[in-house]
Amino acid sequence: MDAPIPLEPDLNHPSFYINRELSWLEFNRRVLEEALDPTLPLLERVKFLAIFSNNLDEFYMIRVAGLRQQVLAGISETPADGMTPLEQMLAIRNIVVETQSIERQCWKNEILPALGQHNIQIISPADLSTDQRDAVREYFRQEIFPVLTPLAVDPGRPFPHISNLSLNLAVVLRDEQGNSRFARLKIPVSSNLRRFISVTEVMAHYDDQPYHNHHTYLFLEDIVQASLDLLFPGMKIEEVHPFRVIRDADVEIAEDEASDLLETIERGIRQRRFGEVILLMVTPAMPQTMRRVLMEHLDLGPADVYEIEGPLGMADFFQLTDIDIPELKYPNFVPAYHPAFETDQGIFEEIRRKDILLQHPYDSFTPIVDLIKQAAHDPDVMAIKTTLYRVGSNSPIVKALLEAREAGKQVAVLVELKARFDEENNIVWARRLEAEGVHVVYGLVGLKTHAKVALIIRREQNRLRRYVHMSTGNYNASTARLYTDMGWLTSREDIADDVTELFNRLTGYAPKATYHKILVAPEHLRPRMIAMIERESAHAQAGRPAHIIFKANSLTDPTIIRKLYEASRAGVNIDIIARGICCLRPGVAGVSENIHVRSIVGRFLEHSRVYWFTNGGQPEVYLGSADMMNRNLSRRVETVFPVEDEELKTVIWEEILQVQLADNTRARVLQPDGSWIRLHPNEGDQALDSQQWAMERSRSRVAWGED
Repeated sequence: MDAPIPLEPDLNHPSFYINRELSWLEFNRRVLEEALDPTLPLLERVKFLAIFSNNLDEFYMIRVAGLRQQVLAGISETPADGMTPLEQMLAIRNIVVETQSIERQCWKNEILPALGQHNIQIISPADLSTDQRDAVREYFRQEIFPVLTPLAVDPGRPFPHISNLSLNLAVVLRDEQGNSRFARLKIPVSSNLRRFISVTEVMAHYDDQPYHNHHTYLFLEDIVQASLDLLFPGMKIEEVHPFRVIRDADVEIAEDEASDLLETIERGIRQRRFGEVILLMVTPAMPQTMRRVLMEHLDLGPADVYEIEGPLGMADFFQLTDIDIPELKYPNFVPAYHPAFETDQGIFEEIRRKDILLQHPYDSFTPIVDLIKQAAHDPDVMAIKTTLYRVGSNSPIVKALLEAREAGKQVAVLVELKARFDEENNIVWARRLEAEGVHVVYGLVGLKTHAKVALIIRREQNRLRRYVHMSTGNYNASTARLYTDMGWLTSREDIADDVTELFNRLTGYAPKATYHKILVAPEHLRPRMIAMIERESAHAQAGRPAHIIFKANSLTDPTIIRKLYEASRAGVNIDIIARGICCLRPGVAGVSENIHVRSIVGRFLEHSRVYWFTNGGQPEVYLGSADMMNRNLSRRVETVFPVEDEELKTVIWEEILQVQLADNTRARVLQPDGSWIRLHPNEGDQALDSQQWAMERSRSRVAWGED
């Protein structure tokens, strides 16, 4: 808040907005705080280190890459907060340097020693016994050496391409004539050759003898470095230093020029590997001369080089979380099977009887998979339509859709090929579905289809009845165990009419589609959301109950933020539960003193979106796929749907919103200056972890069969 706040608040003033990129970095800091928490199980702390690192990689590949392009192009346009691209780049570097230092100190001083106390050791080749060194060297000859490709750099061999996110060794050699040589060696980390090599497995591979210390590991790059003499025979190894690069991975697709969107996306994915280098990561030991060589060949400046102590590429540390020591992980959690799916009546009759609300991962996602499977084989089901955004590599949903097509059903699927970092997986499924005769479409030109909706058409008693599933999350059985999301099942005719209209809009020509109940972006969601915020302001000014609660991943849209400021000034009490980015400044006198913002980061990734309007005592509640971001409101097809059943509204209020607003353990509260303060129970108060509460609630339903 460097700029002074004007006496008469201009709600467009930059001082009232937090920069989007800096807010995201503060979210990633909250992820890092989980790794720093000594009360968490040790391998879960390792997982949060890996998540922090992986998040940062993606942030640089997309967000920083975009800012760098703006700086190089001389663009000085600013977002609502007023920061230029260059100012953002400088601020990002300062925060990243700070948080990466915290990450490395956490690994070195806390987690690594704690792992050793549990007989999980990460050692260097120098720590091996003679027999172990011999075994590791033989393992290198047989399993690693054949896949390595040392690349020399000299007048006849140009500097090689350094692939995105690759871990590399820069090697300085001296030949028999005393000439200095430079070579680059890529460390071939893959699903078949992992970053951490088990010494136990190496010894067993070497002499077929059982070894009992199962959790001693070497870094793959350390094994390679210790065996470089086999790669460069007759050369003296003078220096070896690891380095890593990050490239621009934001694939730009000119859809209006693409005759075949699928092939265009495939070309874009290939181009991603050759995007411009935006970041070079080195260790403190790398000398300046070698850094200059790399910077020259990668076309980087000093500000693009990050010096990082310890192992590079800590996203690979996910591997350690596979270690099977249950006491070092969260206690096992088995989601409840919703009672509606356990009756003798059948799921279609249950949905006809009443709307069903599922809270994942506390309610199992399996019934949704079973619903699609049942529909696939039900002779009365005539058609299934669905959207697919991120479905996973081994999707039971897609397999059920294929079974439906094999059974002669009409199946229509919208596959969003532009789901970032899931493009390749989605292409595979799209081709498979098309090959089996499924009607596959790729959405609307210029818009990502982010909506989560399925429609089942069934003939019952000489008429067609439609069943709808809508959700805040993807049709992905894997992430449904890790993300908190909400799914809704209904057979209401008005909702089915809207969803039918939506699919006609997505698969055919229906640009003037109208909807009675659901809110669809980009045409209708923003104006309706603004109207409901303004209505809440009118209620407050008239002395009627007025309360807004937004639970979302992110809140960045300046128009929505301004409307929330206006509502706060009108006396509306506003609670924001923003897991990630929040560009709104709460608690600013005369502007947002009635707005309170919190974030919950815990075992599960908070992913559900809930929009609650008290509406003068007659609450309106919406769930959906959309965050309050410009991209969701203006550049995506999103669906937000009303929950009108009073019983389900009570569930949303009592079991989700009220609990998360009372969380004093995993919650952080946003301050006016953009910083976050973690809450702790006051003396005498009972600790409340909202996710733990929900798990215990789920377990009680399993134990007692509660509905």
